Amino acid sequence: MLKLPSALRSRKALVAVLGVTLIAGTTTVVAQTTPLEPIQWDRRSLERLDRNVRRLERALTQRNAAGQPVIMEPEPEVVALTSRVSIMDRRLNDLEATLQRVNADLERLTFQLDETTRDKAALETRLSTAETRLRDMAASAEREATLNAPISSTSPTGDAARDLTAAARLAASDPALGDRALQTVTLAWPDTPQAREANARLGDLRVSAGDHAGAVAFYAAALEGWPTTSWAGATVLELATALNATDRKTQACTALGEFDRRYAAAGSAALRTRAGDLRTRFSCPARRAG
Repeated sequence: MLKLPSALRSRKALVAVLGVTLIAGTTTVVAQTTPLEPIQWDRRSLERLDRNVRRLERALTQRNAAGQPVIMEPEPEVVALTSRVSIMDRRLNDLEATLQRVNADLERLTFQLDETTRDKAALETRLSTAETRLRDMAASAEREATLNAPISSTSPTGDAARDLTAAARLAASDPALGDRALQTVTLAWPDTPQAREANARLGDLRVSAGDHAGAVAFYAAALEGWPTTSWAGATVLELATALNATDRKTQACTALGEFDRRYAAAGSAALRTRAGDLRTRFSCPARRAG
């Protein structure tokens, strides 16, 4: 609204102003009751609007130069709207600050979650390692208990041939347990071909372990009565080797003599060649002709 300067305080001027105000009010009412046609903003209309704005600017400049400033007081609705906008702006600033804090908290929580995930993975790895070690310890303890238990004399399958086959297969993968299984065959099936072969295999296991004295005992048990099985000739040569390794060269040469008498004829050329090599290495006496 316009604030009246001192020059318009006269009565005549006041009446004139009131008249203008009433006319303006009437115009406002008419404008409110009679809808205006939409303005066609073509080039000519825009130029006319620009000229009117320039005239209004010149008029305001002249009044300000004449010492009659025009003071525009905002409408109460505008003041209230400005206040509400200011309040909303503060609220938006508060929301933005809150959002920043939430984002910071989320980043911190994400970092903590990553650390927790890494710690969890490390703990799971350690737990898995500990469980593996416990299983290994339990298996080792069970194995030790089995190895230290008395040798069973009960057949696990009820058949000598199946017992021997299973024991030989086990000895190939686990010599310690296979040794016990072969001894079970000798106890469960004494005086059988399977028991003799089990003793021969036990002698081989002793030789592999460096126990030549123990091997002699098992080879002797396997060859008791000089069996004619397919493995007997090779076992005689192994017996001779074990006897020589335990400083019993005379007995070793005697075993080679038994090989010549009992197994050389039916044995392979490889066995006969090996027997000759052993006889030379042991410095055994020459064989008698006939």
